[in-house]
Amino acid sequence: MVKGSLTDANSITDIENFPWPDPIDEGRFKNMKEKADRYVFEDKKAYILGRQYAGIWETALWMSGYEKFFVDMAINEKYAHALMNKITELKMQYWERALDEVGENVLIVSEADDLATQNSLLCSVDMYKRLVHPYHKKLFDFIKKKAKNKVYIFYHTCGACKPLIPYLIDEGVDILNPVQVNASDMDTKVLKREFGKDITFWGGGVDTQQVLPFGTPEQVREEVKKRIDDLAKDGGFVFAAVHNVQGDVPPENFMAMWETLQEYGKY
Repeated sequence: MVKGSLTDANSITDIENFPWPDPIDEGRFKNMKEKADRYVFEDKKAYILGRQYAGIWETALWMSGYEKFFVDMAINEKYAHALMNKITELKMQYWERALDEVGENVLIVSEADDLATQNSLLCSVDMYKRLVHPYHKKLFDFIKKKAKNKVYIFYHTCGACKPLIPYLIDEGVDILNPVQVNASDMDTKVLKREFGKDITFWGGGVDTQQVLPFGTPEQVREEVKKRIDDLAKDGGFVFAAVHNVQGDVPPENFMAMWETLQEYGKY
């Protein structure tokens, strides 16, 4: 994202004057309750309640353009805080209405940003702590307070996010999705040892960058067994591929993943 609708904004007045979408527009909630009831009572499945758009930080980056908002975070912190806070407030309005709409028929609430690249974080730990962490914590605390029953926060971030996992746990994140196993410092055995008592890993069952599309069926089987061995002990692991399975994955590899999961994935 190079440019966005706030590329030329530089003041808090610009933020307040922007025509923000209505977070509680009736169209967002049409049939939400009926679908939740059907999933829970008829299909006998857990219901995951989705967000209205991208996460707090990602929305700020998309609307500003990545370069602009990174610069704002570095030299215009007052503005950066104002934008992050505005997005957080809009999300709180959405979540309050959505949680009220579905009542008790929700188990998991989904939020997402991408905090990292293949090899590093998108910003320093210190910058994250100052400019992103407070808004995640504010939002996730609000969601858990407003929910009519206990809900679990599902948080998506790709990449080499290990240095931020302690902050995510402190914010109230219950589920990390995915574990990008071939990103830097994302060793599944180490992650399970260090954080497995505090967070559930959802995804990371098989690498989707190399092994699943380009490996042999035997390599896929070995990959799946390794990830189950590393992440499943004592619970807290939901098996899934690291990310979306693309069209270049051979059917034989997909079936090798599935069959190995059926054989080794029960505990």
